[in-house]
Amino acid sequence: MSWPDSEFAPRSVLPSNFRIRVAGIAGALLLAGGAVTIAVATLAQQHAPQPAAGAAGVVGPATAKGPSLRRSLPVSVDIPAIGVHSKLLRLGVNADGSIKVPSLATSASKAAWYQYSVTPGQIGSAVIEGHLDSYHGPAVFFRLGALRPGDTIDVTLADGIMAIFRVTGVREYAKSKFPTRIIYGATDYAALRLITCGGAFDYATGHYRSSTVVFASLDGYRKADHRSTA
Repeated sequence: MSWPDSEFAPRSVLPSNFRIRVAGIAGALLLAGGAVTIAVATLAQQHAPQPAAGAAGVVGPATAKGPSLRRSLPVSVDIPAIGVHSKLLRLGVNADGSIKVPSLATSASKAAWYQYSVTPGQIGSAVIEGHLDSYHGPAVFFRLGALRPGDTIDVTLADGIMAIFRVTGVREYAKSKFPTRIIYGATDYAALRLITCGGAFDYATGHYRSSTVVFASLDGYRKADHRSTA
């Protein structure tokens, strides 16, 4: 599984002749794409929450710039409103430059931080991806579309700090109109994007037709209850 190419990918720290191209369009996801059986996809789409029109909100923070944190690798993510607690995988790119995604067979219950984005809390756009469903049913981001502006997303970092993000908007985009610049482009505040599949399942192609994207910005931070290690 991998994301299709995109023109506006963040650059990696790999040699300059190896460009990381993040998924535009379909890339946004990725995830449950064509690897899930039609039976599972049908079951999932009967129950997976879809973003409400009233949850669209805004893509940026409520205040001008907000706080920021130093670089520290993310260890886990908690989303209390939808019952998510997941250790974070760190995924880079495949040999062809496409973004790796968690294995549907072994890691559908885990989210992954795209390691060539900033770490959560740094100025810029941190990206966390997760599957909607799997071969066996709902996966880690099955209920992502149920989030609303104001909900919190807590990311524990390797230095023992918990970065607390506040959701500003939840939107569904057709993969043919995926706003890659908005999702992956540079920002002057500490942004977080959570991404999974969404919309209807296309039986002809074996892919979901849309992507669900949660926009959040750093609201604050505190020492984690229990220091986590990478």
